[in-house]
Amino acid sequence: MLTGVAGFIGSAVVAKLLKEGNEVVGIDNINDYYDPTLKYDRLRCLGIGDDAKDWGQKVKSTRFMDFTFIRLDITDKEAMERLFESEKFETVVHLAAQPGVRYSITHPQVYIENNINGFLNVIEGCRKNGVKHFVFASSSSIYGLNGKTPFSEGDPANHPVSLYAATKKSNELMAHAYSHIYGLPVTGLRFFTVYGPWGRPDMSPFLFIDGIINDRPIKVFNNGDMLRDFTYIDDIAESVSRIIKVVPEINPDWNSLSPDPSTSSAPYRIYNVGNQNPTRLLDYIKAIEKVLGKEAVKEMLPMQAGDVYQTYADSSSLAKATGFTPGTSLDDGIRKTVSWFIEYYGV
Repeated sequence: MLTGVAGFIGSAVVAKLLKEGNEVVGIDNINDYYDPTLKYDRLRCLGIGDDAKDWGQKVKSTRFMDFTFIRLDITDKEAMERLFESEKFETVVHLAAQPGVRYSITHPQVYIENNINGFLNVIEGCRKNGVKHFVFASSSSIYGLNGKTPFSEGDPANHPVSLYAATKKSNELMAHAYSHIYGLPVTGLRFFTVYGPWGRPDMSPFLFIDGIINDRPIKVFNNGDMLRDFTYIDDIAESVSRIIKVVPEINPDWNSLSPDPSTSSAPYRIYNVGNQNPTRLLDYIKAIEKVLGKEAVKEMLPMQAGDVYQTYADSSSLAKATGFTPGTSLDDGIRKTVSWFIEYYGV
């Protein structure tokens, strides 16, 4: 099962898994956090038509014979219980969540409902139905006030600066408790600033491309003095596909006197998934300007609440476990993203 299958990352991951020959049941509630049209169009690329709008109905893909979509909300405890009992999933990839750092400042309840209660429903389903590997999305946001770079999974991350980050850290703690008590193999993936075709409209690539094309000022926070470890969507999908096959085991060398938070005496593991190449925000904008052949009108603003100064992944553990490290260059990634934007929106 893959949750959040109509989302940016979910749709890319399920396409990768289906092309590799996996049988997948995908669920999504298709909420209106941003324009649902984009979510339905992602599903259409996966062979799911207008039947996706019907709640609780199994919709078979016309493109992939091994893909079934069900419109379902992870916060619906009874519906999730029925799904787990009927399907008996071998692996669960949990990507559904309420995203957005800034939205969490004004809508905190939504994050508790989806990212805490919804997470509990999914991991409970795994526990009760013998799932062999539970993989879930965490976030680079959990590093919060950490100043030591690159960010390592072995470093403590106890000072989040947004409720969104706090819910993702909570997911890691909940997952460890389940792994310790029930022996459930769990893997958490801390994604770093994911971008690419079919990306979310509330994220910077979309906002910058759209603003530059339409001669609207783009908002540049902290006067552009920020760094982000931009990671291309295809590298994310490849990483998830590979980590599914790496089922965590108990670490016999784990030391409770000097505990490594990324591993455990339980079958539990945390990995960074990042490009290991932080880019200054102004250089990122320049890359988009170069592809568009047009300069942005920049509105320089102070740092926004909930933002962090930089993200920078140490993905060496991921490379050791899977033999893969995200490496798509920013120039290539931006070019592909701009090309998709122009084609999709008919600019």
